[in-house]
Amino acid sequence: MFSKMHHVAIIASDYQQTKEFYVEKLGFEVIREHARPEKKDVKIDLRFGESEIELFVVENPPTRPSFPEAAGLRHLAFAVENIEAVVAELAAKGIVCEPIRFDTFTNKKMTFFQDPDGLPLELHE
Repeated sequence: MFSKMHHVAIIASDYQQTKEFYVEKLGFEVIREHARPEKKDVKIDLRFGESEIELFVVENPPTRPSFPEAAGLRHLAFAVENIEAVVAELAAKGIVCEPIRFDTFTNKKMTFFQDPDGLPLELHE
């Protein structure tokens, strides 16, 4: 029925911070970028492997009701080969990760960090 995930959509509040975080710091490639005055947002599509991340930058969006247990998207997880190396690379770019721990189900190393709007992002080895 489904063959792969096409995209994940994220609502962000600050164009400059969001683009710097996802493009400059995390290294995602911009595929398309459109200002949409009729919707009062900017839509930035990023390449993520065979999928995409859609960023919708909107002025003053509602904040997440709780961390991280709000209904809806809990977090976005990225697979990495060497979690310690990725954590060090993120730290060098000013991104703070939680202490590395083990997933109790997979027994694999994992940690979390946040995007500029507080969306939890996970690294999973």
